[in-house]
Amino acid sequence: MAKLGIVKVKLDREVNGYILSCASTKEAVVVDPKDELKELTGGQTAIHSADAKQFLRSADRYLLDGDELEFGEFKLEVMHTPGHTPGSVCFVIANHAFVGDTILAGGIGKQTPETDLRRQMMSIGTKLLRLPLTTALYPGHGPATSLQRELAENPIFRGAPARA
Repeated sequence: MAKLGIVKVKLDREVNGYILSCASTKEAVVVDPKDELKELTGGQTAIHSADAKQFLRSADRYLLDGDELEFGEFKLEVMHTPGHTPGSVCFVIANHAFVGDTILAGGIGKQTPETDLRRQMMSIGTKLLRLPLTTALYPGHGPATSLQRELAENPIFRGAPARA
């Protein structure tokens, strides 16, 4: 079985980017990249169609919930988690979830004019909370965390029923 490499890259304004690589094939995917990374890597860009429409952005590929992005011996599952923006997505591979601003260690991403807090909380409840408790969460800002830690410590879950 191939080994998954995960490298966190600090970008402008305290934004986290991640490079996911397959050790056996040396193929990689960049999560939350800045536009200039496309020029540096020659890679393709992808965005959910709702964000492309909202922010008038184009990409090489438009993502939908359930899509799989293959690299090396791995498949990265696209999970549409609207709320922070209409086209917010998380990427899941094995027991790792790259969650952008959907959820952060100890909170959620800051609200912007595009944010629909009700939809964001629904996305967390119907998508992220279905992942195993041991899932590592890699947010768009701040430190990595785990679903188990966030259920225990994140104020957005205060008063929520305990999960077995």
